[in-house]
Amino acid sequence: MNVSVVIMGVAGCGKSSLGRAVAQAMQLPLVEGDDFHSPESRQKMSQGVALTDDDRAGWLDRLCDQLRQHPGGMVLTCSALKKAYRERLRAALPGLRFVFLEINREQAQARVGSRGEAHFFSSNLVDSQFATLQAPTGEPGVLTLAATAPLDQLQAEVAAWMTHKELA
Repeated sequence: MNVSVVIMGVAGCGKSSLGRAVAQAMQLPLVEGDDFHSPESRQKMSQGVALTDDDRAGWLDRLCDQLRQHPGGMVLTCSALKKAYRERLRAALPGLRFVFLEINREQAQARVGSRGEAHFFSSNLVDSQFATLQAPTGEPGVLTLAATAPLDQLQAEVAAWMTHKELA
């Protein structure tokens, strides 16, 4: 299967968990977008400083490179908060699909807060994620799911959607 998908949404929506489940079920490589942030960006986020478009530019370039390096398909976890970010990713790989994990601010805050100190993302950045988010409503190739649904249900819905030739 040469379909690639971005699991997207704000911090705490479950991108990594769903990405792992989908990649395993579909036998596709998983690329964790967070692994491609620069050390400077990771430091900013750990200090509670929101990233700017300039901070994200190099990160998006690296993710576009990853998409091009996996022509046989892959699962990418990436916040992809703005339409411009999604368009950059689509330009790197035409036909790219997105799964938007929709969650409310309170649920996201609770999830991020429960991560503990091991995760670099500061919980006080959740509000900035919602302020930046441009929901992909109406964009082609987007499946919107409730982030709070059971993981096995989310994985099954994504796998079924990915096997359809037409974009939903």
